[in-house]
Amino acid sequence: MLKLYIGNKNYSSWSMRPWVLLKQAGIPFQEVKVLFDSFDPGSNFKVTLDGVTPAGKVPVLLDGDFAIWDTLAIAEYVAEKFPEKKLWPQDSRARARARSICAEMHSGFAALRGSCGMNIEASLPHIGQLVWRDKPAVRADVQRLVSMWSELLAQHGGPLLFGDFTIADSYFAPVCMRIKTYALPVPAEIAAYVERVRALPGIKAWIDDALAEQDFRNFEEPYRLSR
Repeated sequence: MLKLYIGNKNYSSWSMRPWVLLKQAGIPFQEVKVLFDSFDPGSNFKVTLDGVTPAGKVPVLLDGDFAIWDTLAIAEYVAEKFPEKKLWPQDSRARARARSICAEMHSGFAALRGSCGMNIEASLPHIGQLVWRDKPAVRADVQRLVSMWSELLAQHGGPLLFGDFTIADSYFAPVCMRIKTYALPVPAEIAAYVERVRALPGIKAWIDDALAEQDFRNFEEPYRLSR
């Protein structure tokens, strides 16, 4: 059975992507949660991952004794291992577009990610208002998301970005969490997509687990002193 190493479900957006991909696709796997304590060399987090991945980060997927790290590499590996799940769109152009937007998410949207860290348990609309007012780069990132999602939803007819669930929806699931936490202003059709993503069984399962953690980490919480 596949084994997936992840971090805190409340905070770890990178861990969320492959976990919800596997869960929503109905692919069996064993979860190994490595809670964030710190990221220093001697921390339990780093010690636990030592020997699992040379990157020293989560997520990591183990297939037997073979390790795959980085979310995009994991997604590609799983898609090839389980072709019957059709995790990428079947049309070649749609598939290329899905890969393009996943790569864009992977390397971009730094302002949004830096100013609005994933925090599923929190409700921070007041912080979202300040970020929206003061950070034009965040507004630009959100506008790019709105443009991207609107085009894809219109082109493929919904309910998800390429019609049925694909890797692309798992890749943008953490962004949906951020939009919800910080109440970032988006058009009604985009807010509806966010709620459809949140309601997917695999993603709802992650959210429920994140809410149950109640594990406050001050280095992940720039806007709160406590829960």
